[in-house]
Amino acid sequence: MFKNLFATHPIDAMPEVEAGEVVLGDAHGVHGDPTLKRALTAKHLVMLGVGAVIGAGIFVLTGTAAAQFAGPALVISFMMAGFTCALAGLCYAEFAAMLPVSGSAYSYSYATLGEVVAWFVGWNLVLEYLFAASTVAVGWSGYFNELLRMLSDWTGLTLTLPPSLASAPFTFNAAGHLVATGTLINLPALLIVAAISWLCYRGITQSATVNAIIVAIKVIVILLFLVVTFHFLNPSLWHPFIPANEGGATYGWSGVIRAATLVFFAYIGFDAVSTAAGEAKNPQRDMPIGILGSLVICTVLYIAMSAALTGLAPFRDLNTPEPVATALNYVLGTVAAGSMASHILGVLKILVVFAALAGLSSVVLVMLMGQPRIFYAMSGDGLLPKVLGKVHPKHRTPYIGTIIVGVIAAVLASLFPVDVLGDLVSMGTLLAFTTVCIGVLVLRYTRPELPRSFRVPWPWVVCPLGAAACLFLFWQVFTQRWWLILGWTAIGFLIYGFYGYRNSKLRRSAA
Repeated sequence: MFKNLFATHPIDAMPEVEAGEVVLGDAHGVHGDPTLKRALTAKHLVMLGVGAVIGAGIFVLTGTAAAQFAGPALVISFMMAGFTCALAGLCYAEFAAMLPVSGSAYSYSYATLGEVVAWFVGWNLVLEYLFAASTVAVGWSGYFNELLRMLSDWTGLTLTLPPSLASAPFTFNAAGHLVATGTLINLPALLIVAAISWLCYRGITQSATVNAIIVAIKVIVILLFLVVTFHFLNPSLWHPFIPANEGGATYGWSGVIRAATLVFFAYIGFDAVSTAAGEAKNPQRDMPIGILGSLVICTVLYIAMSAALTGLAPFRDLNTPEPVATALNYVLGTVAAGSMASHILGVLKILVVFAALAGLSSVVLVMLMGQPRIFYAMSGDGLLPKVLGKVHPKHRTPYIGTIIVGVIAAVLASLFPVDVLGDLVSMGTLLAFTTVCIGVLVLRYTRPELPRSFRVPWPWVVCPLGAAACLFLFWQVFTQRWWLILGWTAIGFLIYGFYGYRNSKLRRSAA
């Protein structure tokens, strides 16, 4: 039985894929079933990565991380998180080019470390995509309510939603117990998840096109923010760069490290690019470009924005749900009312709110695209019910999985303050990244003959270092949230024991 648990999925050299060509074995359905549509170019893949990563990190988490943990040294925290993701990203790039399928880290683990490890990774990816989508949808709701308040001020009309329809009816108290808030539902969060789920249902081309438009909007606004506010930077606010430790993880180097684990949540979407490998026109060439290109762009923007925010306002004042708008409000208070500068900054604040809505929308979009494709791969292997592997005959999307994921995400976003699960999401993702780093080394040893259009440079250094960096960040959170990740893991293995193990296609074929 122990040997069966660690049985690996057979790997064959994947042929080069021409535009629109279906790769044999790329779909997990029965022969003749509809397969996923290969329609994505390298540009689409980079946009998917940027769409997944640029969002909550800039528009929400930067303020909390700076105010509570790192101060101006948040720049270092983003460098640490970005370095860790870069190491994992190199490993993802090798796997994604070699195995252009839709399962991401789940499929890579199945091919190298065995079925039980693949299940563990796939179950943790549910945390990354499903709960992250719900978390970001709640943040989107907050910015949407801010937009309604701004429109109410301009028009003199009451456009804002009542609190009973704009916030979660449940929350967690200081003791960690779930309590009622007296509200009914977070309606904006529910509606944005429903709308994006419909878009994902309609097709990968439509989803990627909408995502590309959204990404262009938010990147342009971020660059405009950096250019306009450059002349308002106050270098004295960067001193001391690393504030003196005030106990625990509050400032000092311990705070910088703790902030790195927090802002790591901002990077978790980059591996969503690999879930679209089964829909890439030329995955051998384009997957590494999509993964590594999006990581480079996002890391540069994160570092620039964290430096700008802490240079525009005292870092302790940034502990708000909308730190970018908070920094602009601080600068507005230092310029003369009615001046050209105040008008420019006022317009910029409006654009920031729209960019935040666009940025958070694209994160929800990519998360809701990724999760059904993980289910699609796991269903094809028999570890989950085969209904999750059904592909729509017209739209060529995993439509049943998309509907199920959309409903669950909408319920979570509309009823619960799921941002409390941010640490849990990061832990699950870090474990998945760790297995991918280890898997590259394992496959280099067990299957050195497989053609690799992209190879991790210095693998005996990069892979162990990537795994160690991920586990280091994981441990910082695990010491506080260990009961959450262990509980989630226990639920997952119960499902595997009662369904996945009994229905594994790999085990049945070997019997």
